[in-house]
Amino acid sequence: MAEPRRPQPYQPGAVSLFFVVKAGVFAAGFWAWLLVLVLRTDAATGAHVLAATGAITTTLVAVVLGARMALQQNAAVRHAETKKLLVDISWNAFTAAGNAESSGKVVPFPSSPVDDDRSTRNGGDRVAVFDRSGSRDRGSNADRRR
Repeated sequence: MAEPRRPQPYQPGAVSLFFVVKAGVFAAGFWAWLLVLVLRTDAATGAHVLAATGAITTTLVAVVLGARMALQQNAAVRHAETKKLLVDISWNAFTAAGNAESSGKVVPFPSSPVDDDRSTRNGGDRVAVFDRSGSRDRGSNADRRR
């Protein structure tokens, strides 16, 4: 039997890719402008500084946005795998619970709470921290609280 078709996980798409491509186009334009300025003139001018600054900045922006998009895609794939794993675990536990009498693979959950060491430490008498009944005296502050 073929595995049922599962919905595709969220993938950062067109908007993220648009900004990465836009930053890449601007970076390529600034680098081309800087190359033209360098080949045409001998002295550095303000246009050279502007072109170099634009080229470096837009290149860094393109790299950061590309890395962010790649991390988002990776996180989306991991999230989808985790959800699939949780559904599989849940389904397997559900189906195994029906077969619990015939198979020893499933450990049933206890139906009644088990007394642990903390509840029997003081003879089973547990007192809340903010008990106002006076059974637990904290010195002179107990009278002020009442």
